[in-house]
Amino acid sequence: MDNHHSQTGESNTLRADVYLLIAALLRQAPSQELLGFIASLEIENNGSDMSKAWQSIITAANKADTEQLADEYQQLFIGIGRGEVVPFASWHLTGSLMEKPLALIRQDLDLLGFEREDTVKEPEDHMAAICEVMAHLAQDASNGEQESLANQQAFFNRHLSTWFTKFTEQVRQAQSSNFYLTVADLMDTFINIEKVMFSDKKITNKNKLKIDVKNLIDSVDS
Repeated sequence: MDNHHSQTGESNTLRADVYLLIAALLRQAPSQELLGFIASLEIENNGSDMSKAWQSIITAANKADTEQLADEYQQLFIGIGRGEVVPFASWHLTGSLMEKPLALIRQDLDLLGFEREDTVKEPEDHMAAICEVMAHLAQDASNGEQESLANQQAFFNRHLSTWFTKFTEQVRQAQSSNFYLTVADLMDTFINIEKVMFSDKKITNKNKLKIDVKNLIDSVDS
């Protein structure tokens, strides 16, 4: 494998890990182990927006209390009837749950060969689920699967770029947001980099993130 392919594979693995981290933080309130992992990250402080976003979430993870975070997550995403933030594409795109955007996501997931796990209760247009799909597609690319770039680009542009800013803005405006303000910043910065990359229709190393994520998947799964 030449150096260019090696760098591209490394970049895709990194992208997959960032998507998995975002998904884990949106699926449920973070555990002490996950907070400890985030707090231990060493990021190159190069003044970029991505570097600033990482520094903010690392600082927040260092200060976070799991009990308070559980309350924050409850207020934001669950609430009584509904939380302050709605993590579903259908709601942000149509104003209602379980609408056409969900049907389109299910259609594309079927074409891509993804099957819903029995343990997952939320509809497939949950932001965490969409980030998990992007992680899988990015990981496929790191394994050298040729069609993965086209799949990533199509899925991203259809199901994520259309509403992620509405979602992160809702997190920022929510009264209960504290730690999750840094999650929204990380999401916005990272996904905007992705948006530029997929609008160019090519993978570049221009905005390659510099972060040690070798234990991320283990931490997310724990």
